[in-house]
Amino acid sequence: MGGNIAWKEHAATVAGCGLHYMRAGSGRSLLVLHHDIGTVERLPFYDALAARFDVIVPHHPGWGRSERPAWLRHPRDIAAIYQWLLADLGVSDVCPVGLGFGGWIAAEMASLAPQRFRRLALLNPMGIKPPEGEIADQAILSYIAYPMLGFHDEAAFKRVYGDVSTDQLEAWDIAREMSFRTAWKPYMYSQTLPHLLGGVRAPALIVWGAENRIVPVSAGEAYRSALRDATLTVLPGAGHFIEMERPDESAKLVSDFAGAN
Repeated sequence: MGGNIAWKEHAATVAGCGLHYMRAGSGRSLLVLHHDIGTVERLPFYDALAARFDVIVPHHPGWGRSERPAWLRHPRDIAAIYQWLLADLGVSDVCPVGLGFGGWIAAEMASLAPQRFRRLALLNPMGIKPPEGEIADQAILSYIAYPMLGFHDEAAFKRVYGDVSTDQLEAWDIAREMSFRTAWKPYMYSQTLPHLLGGVRAPALIVWGAENRIVPVSAGEAYRSALRDATLTVLPGAGHFIEMERPDESAKLVSDFAGAN
């Protein structure tokens, strides 16, 4: 992560698991939760948020540089781990910002503690079965084809990943294994989450890429219906990895929402 933002690496132990996270900025706190494909270290989206907020970007347990707990089996487990992490950090006035799979985790966090968060931002969240269409099955796609499917603009994929390295392919392989370990049956959605979201008091922002080929927009509409106070914004010309493809617009939407009183 670069630019003029000073990011620092941190380590924590939660539920016997070593967690790696990056942190930068000041002010109200945003907990940014990455996609099922993991996260790269430098994203303009993260920098833009850190220019206004205290931004915490953890690697999910089992992804990236965080350890893999042998017992981990569900996104709700990860949600409980992050609740614990926030408690250990003494962070309050938090807005979770969930990206794709991370949006599912953020929604689980909110459902577990309906009054815990001030606001909730979900960008193309998984976690709810789409009423229309299907969630793309990464098991039938190659390690490169699945991430590419998440971009509407191939040039944006190349801008983020360049010539894909062997290390990146290995990271995607591990991320895929963790996705299957935690979200296989049913694949990438919870049968119970839609029934639990109605208790969430926090206003929610849902952002969707109009050209999302991984999770259809009907899932976003289902999220809007399940939450008490939610708005759905659809960005044209954007895919599933909207914060990488359209970082400026995505960051402005989240920043304006998270910064509101």
